[in-house]
Amino acid sequence: MEGNRSLSSSRTAHLLSKIREVTKSILNDLSNGRSPSIAIDTFWNYCRNPNGSCSCEPDFPKGKEIVTLLRESHVHRLDVLLRVLLIVQQLLQENRHGSKRDIYYMHPSVFRDQSVVDRAINDLCILLGCSRHNLNVVSVGKGLVMGWLRFTEAGAKFDCMNNLNSAQPVPVHVEDVEDILSVAEYILVVEKESVFQRLANDQFCRANRCIVITGRGYPDIPTRRFLRLLIETLHLPAYCLVDCDPYGFDILSTYRFGSMLNCRKYPMSNLFSFFPHFLVQANGL
Repeated sequence: MEGNRSLSSSRTAHLLSKIREVTKSILNDLSNGRSPSIAIDTFWNYCRNPNGSCSCEPDFPKGKEIVTLLRESHVHRLDVLLRVLLIVQQLLQENRHGSKRDIYYMHPSVFRDQSVVDRAINDLCILLGCSRHNLNVVSVGKGLVMGWLRFTEAGAKFDCMNNLNSAQPVPVHVEDVEDILSVAEYILVVEKESVFQRLANDQFCRANRCIVITGRGYPDIPTRRFLRLLIETLHLPAYCLVDCDPYGFDILSTYRFGSMLNCRKYPMSNLFSFFPHFLVQANGL
């Protein structure tokens, strides 16, 4: 874990250096009487081969979009981008975390809508070449976990083994998770919270040495990051139980490959390829 902290500190220093470079570039433009501009990579979000022989590479940009004050439609976007950049810089410097909603409420009259902040954060991820959690911007966690597992998060102890079939929230700050202990034989990921609760009611973890996780539908990034951490730390096989329909397979592919948004917007975070096995639920439990 000390190695992870060292890596995190190095990454933070690198991001702060990049932020300073962006800021210096803008100041240089202003001091020389030029309109400040920021070049943001753009990516394909669909297959370009109509013959079905797909060779698309969403990790590589298709071009650049220039955000500049010379275009009236970009003025507000650039204002928002710089305000969010300042907030992110403060989060990194003070080693604090904030949610996208927290950021929105810092300047609601300027941002106008949550989607405006979301777009700015995505733009920053592309501009700085990182994923959202590297910026210390987190989502409100929605994942749940139960079973043969014990860990600490930022000094707080979570002992699922004291009550095997009681749900615990998935940690949002996965980088703060330490001292992971388990005697489980495998990890079971379930699509729906209703299935998760059914397994809990049936005392599934008492009869089976396993860890059960749900993202309650489409999994958020903390749930996927926590799942990956468990797999890499405990070296356990992971199985995924989903409905046998397009939505179920879409959720399975999100766990397996990451979301299309992550793949397109900030490919460095699209590193969730870890399922060696999967189960498909045909008729429900």
